[in-house]
Amino acid sequence: MTAWVLVCNPTRFRLEDLRADGGELDSWTVRRYLNEIHKGDQFALWISGPDGGVVALGEFTGEPYWNDSEETDHQYWAEPPGPRHAVPLRVTQWLESPIPRTWFTDHEAFANAGILSQPFAGNPHRLTDEQWETLADRAAQTVPAELGGRMPADDEWHLQPGEEIRRVELHDRYGGSRQGGISPSVQSKNVLFFTDASTGEQHGYDDVWESDDHFRYTGEGQTGDQVFTKGNKAIRDHLKDGRSLRLFIGSRGTVRYAGEWILDPQEPYSWGRAKSTNGGPERKVIHFHLIRVGAAVTAPGVPVGSAYRVEDETTVPAPATPSAPDPALMGRNLTKHRQLQNQLAEQVRARGMEPLSPTPADPAFDIAWHDGDTLTVTEVKSLRPENESHQLRTGIGQLLDYVDQLSARATQVRGVLWLERTPLEERWLGICERAGVVLAWPGEDAKVWE
Repeated sequence: MTAWVLVCNPTRFRLEDLRADGGELDSWTVRRYLNEIHKGDQFALWISGPDGGVVALGEFTGEPYWNDSEETDHQYWAEPPGPRHAVPLRVTQWLESPIPRTWFTDHEAFANAGILSQPFAGNPHRLTDEQWETLADRAAQTVPAELGGRMPADDEWHLQPGEEIRRVELHDRYGGSRQGGISPSVQSKNVLFFTDASTGEQHGYDDVWESDDHFRYTGEGQTGDQVFTKGNKAIRDHLKDGRSLRLFIGSRGTVRYAGEWILDPQEPYSWGRAKSTNGGPERKVIHFHLIRVGAAVTAPGVPVGSAYRVEDETTVPAPATPSAPDPALMGRNLTKHRQLQNQLAEQVRARGMEPLSPTPADPAFDIAWHDGDTLTVTEVKSLRPENESHQLRTGIGQLLDYVDQLSARATQVRGVLWLERTPLEERWLGICERAGVVLAWPGEDAKVWE
């Protein structure tokens, strides 16, 4: 796949008419590189003149051809172009404001770009892979007006697995490049990546579902040996960088969200061999080994947890719907939960140990810590008389699940259910003892440290 710049003279082309129609048009006049332009290539639309610059991105939808028709896309031309070589295309992203010429002249990646050194040469101007990625990243920083001038916060992820969304809308919401298989975002803490068997095989991308929770994904790079740069580096380093990996089925048009994934901590990637684009020579490719977030990671030797993240005790949640519980009561429960959790973390530190928060490779415990060969995982529960039994049942079940998932990753694992106060019914002490769960609360701290 190659990327190009198409130059438009605004005196000859009614750009606003095209933009109002959503970006669909039949063809664009081209003169150079006719044998090197192919369906699926990407382009940037450059408006000439003192106030010009790149105003849109898109893709070619077919091969170049000789067009001798006076009718094709005539409604957009102030001056009909007459017979000429043309290429069919589609605009996929209109920018809120142009990326100006000064941005290109000031950026080292475009020091030798043909659009700067030969601006009056015929269309199109070729871009290198680095230039296209740099431009696409810059274009992704355009804030769509429908989001009120802001990108979503890092923790605002609203899609559920199975939901479908147009790819252009996906990037409007969460940022990232609108082309390519791996799209790290600079606006949110996400790496969006796409698998599409209908288009990937021609480039040597052999993605394999090994099970519902395990997926082998081929890195990016269509020719030559793949290396850990750009998208490949973003996937490899996602845990270190604090980014979430978001998988989508499909690569164009409407795509389907397939959930959040992490690299297998035991074997994050391996090397394979695959053909280059369109059956070219074999090259080395990266096979990323991915695990669905929430699936149990049981490989021995995978570390548990990361440095403890102190919880904000001042957060006041709003009800999700008008019929949701009283927000003041919800706020009280959340605040109490976080106070209990932070206080327990301070006790861990006071005893010379390091409290841990879960990573995406871990079950969703509240706090964990190592004491010699023993790993302790805790679930914190606030209590009210009307929900006490539900909270205790839920907490015991969660701890049994945590202990089971982590048993292969530590010599000994024990679970602690840390409550706000003494349970109203004494029977819960016996239930927890028989289940192998330590039940404790402030004032009964000794049980935790025995």
